[in-house]
Amino acid sequence: MLQKDNLENMYVGQRLSSAQIAAKLGCSVNKVNYWLAKYSIPKRSISDAIYTKHNPNGDPFQVASIDTLEKARLSGMGLGLYWGEGTKANKYAVRLGNSDPKLIKMFMRFLIELYQVDKTHLRFGLQVFSDLSPEASLRYWIEELDVDKSQFYKIHITPSGSLGTYRQKSKHGVLTVQSTNPEQA
Repeated sequence: MLQKDNLENMYVGQRLSSAQIAAKLGCSVNKVNYWLAKYSIPKRSISDAIYTKHNPNGDPFQVASIDTLEKARLSGMGLGLYWGEGTKANKYAVRLGNSDPKLIKMFMRFLIELYQVDKTHLRFGLQVFSDLSPEASLRYWIEELDVDKSQFYKIHITPSGSLGTYRQKSKHGVLTVQSTNPEQA
């Protein structure tokens, strides 16, 4: 039998994983999980566990002080873009997709200047229609954003259905910019 106080201290207080606790106590992971459930100690989600593993000293995320009118405007713009265009499905990642390079640059500036994200830690996803050149679109975004090719995931090519107005809006595809915790990138 594992003692509730000891188990709670290790799992909740020290944020050790079930496997780490099992190794420390010389028992199986199943036994640790059994007693966590028995004592109604809520298990962390997989994403929480991974985040904790990659950030054992706590959250390294830092926010710059918004002490000027320009920073306040940038903050409002970035938050508005994220609210309107961003993906909010993952609490450890920030994603925003659009075909307008000015909008993407503004959001990148928001992340870099206010949230201290290292530009080299940003990752990009590019979706193009099959009647566009993936290589030309990739070159366009690399030059436009002044980023490295290694920051891009594999290009996603979507079959073109019919000639439509998307060509005016999406001449170079739709780009998604993503930032995860800098310690995980």
